[in-house]
Order: sequence, then C-alpha cells, then structure tokens
Amino acid sequence: MSGQDPVVEFLDGLSVQRRAEARAVHDVIRAAAPDLEPWIWRGVMWGGTDQTILGHGRMTQVNRSGKKVEWFVMGLASQKAYLSLYVSAVRDGRYLAQVYGDRLGKVKIGSSSVSFRRLADLDLAVLAELAAEAAGGD
Repeated sequence: MSGQDPVVEFLDGLSVQRRAEARAVHDVIRAAAPDLEPWIWRGVMWGGTDQTILGHGRMTQVNRSGKKVEWFVMGLASQKAYLSLYVSAVRDGRYLAQVYGDRLGKVKIGSSSVSFRRLADLDLAVLAELAAEAAGGD
C-alpha cells in the first residue's frame, strides 16, 4: 500500500482520459451529495467479476445468502469500454437509475446502473439531481 488516499489512488490508476471523466463524475456527486463520503469497495460483483469501485456513501445490504454486507449508495466503476454508475437508492420501489434514466443522456440503464462511453454522453445536471436524491435530499 502506498499510503496515498485510496480515492486518489483509484482515480490516478485510470487512463488519462478515463481519469478525467471519472474525476468529473466524482466531483459532481461530491458537490450534489457531500454527505456521501467517498471510499473504495473491492470485491466480486454479482456477475462474478472482480471490481474496484469508487463508492459514495455507505449502507448495509443483505445478500442472497442472508449475509449482511457493506455497500455503497452510489458507486463508480471503470469497465473496459465504458464507465458504470451503480445506484442503490430507490424511490417508490424503483432504483433511481431507472427513475432518472430517460433524462441522463446517451446512456445504458440497468436495473440499478447507468453505463456510458464518454462523459459527453451523460447529463451532469441530471446526475447531480440523482445524487442529491440518493443522499436523501430533494
């Protein structure tokens, strides 16, 4: 371990272009939802892939085997060809990724995820609204 801030280490470990995009998304989330403290989550996602995710906020979830696990309210991951935002927050039983999906831009919406190839494809103002709601604001 380098002793460097793990969030900075995560961002610095990305390619130059991906780093700038991830930092911009991180900055939007931090500004819109300052109570969602950033942290690094490492583990195996439900698809079986090892992931390192820049989490924002902490929550406890119960996995399929009934075990309590620490999770993030919002998480940012760098995939091979795109960035993914995972959003655990819900409104009226729907993940916020689905609630805001049609307004987020040229993105792919999963049940609780938003994936995009370039920062220009993501509407950052709408992302800020989503992050504020995820943090418990309006």
